[in-house]
Amino acid sequence: MSQAASDAFDALPQSLRRQARVERLGPVPALLIPPERPPSDTPAPMLLWMHGRTARKELDPGRYLRLMRSGIALCAVDLPGHGDRLDPQAQTPERVLDIVLQMRDEIDAVTKAAAKSLGADERRLAIGGMSAGGMAAIARLCDPHPFQAALLLATTGDFTSLAAIAHMSPEARRRVEEADPMKRLHGWRDIPVLAVHARQDAWIPFKGQQGFVQALQSRSNGPTITLKALDETGAPFEHVGFGRYAADVKEMERTFLVDTLCPDVASGAERS
Repeated sequence: MSQAASDAFDALPQSLRRQARVERLGPVPALLIPPERPPSDTPAPMLLWMHGRTARKELDPGRYLRLMRSGIALCAVDLPGHGDRLDPQAQTPERVLDIVLQMRDEIDAVTKAAAKSLGADERRLAIGGMSAGGMAAIARLCDPHPFQAALLLATTGDFTSLAAIAHMSPEARRRVEEADPMKRLHGWRDIPVLAVHARQDAWIPFKGQQGFVQALQSRSNGPTITLKALDETGAPFEHVGFGRYAADVKEMERTFLVDTLCPDVASGAERS
């Protein structure tokens, strides 16, 4: 483990460090966290989580603590060019869609390896991400997949709404347009979705994600597909971390995943 990786891990809360471990799943560094109290003798559900541009997998342990304590295993990975596979040139806004598409292609192998390492239930998997990580999740969900729920924060399924596309070469723009989820909704399987976005987001336009979620809702036959819009979060660029709503959003995420992946636990809590 590099010094930077060691420092990032050591900065995690002690209760997380006791449970967590770092493994390399093929080329992808991953933070693996089994649940603190498994809900039963059956394997735990698992969330595959992907951070945003310029961040790393250890970011935002508050999310991980909530899930760990709620019986949900977690695999958080470093995006290409980030964290323990650092390449500063890959972190520019102009490269974000290249990173998204590479991560999309790594998801299947990482998910399978993480579920095996954590002993998780491969029938109860969720996928989620923030910003670029959320875009990788959305891109992957446009083809057949094993996931039962999606958590999408400050991200978009309308790739052509991003300012970065204007700086791409014609060939790169063609690749992005071909991968644009708005053009690939025919491959989307109807699953529960929770999307959260700040209306004044300066980096990823709210309208792009709003249009994408509305397109999902128009095709849905039943699963709950929700877009929670936030006003004046106070976060940097109205994008990074949701500011004053950060704790509320993490609890919203936790509730969504427990209700979706652990319905017996959720119904039991309602009765108690």
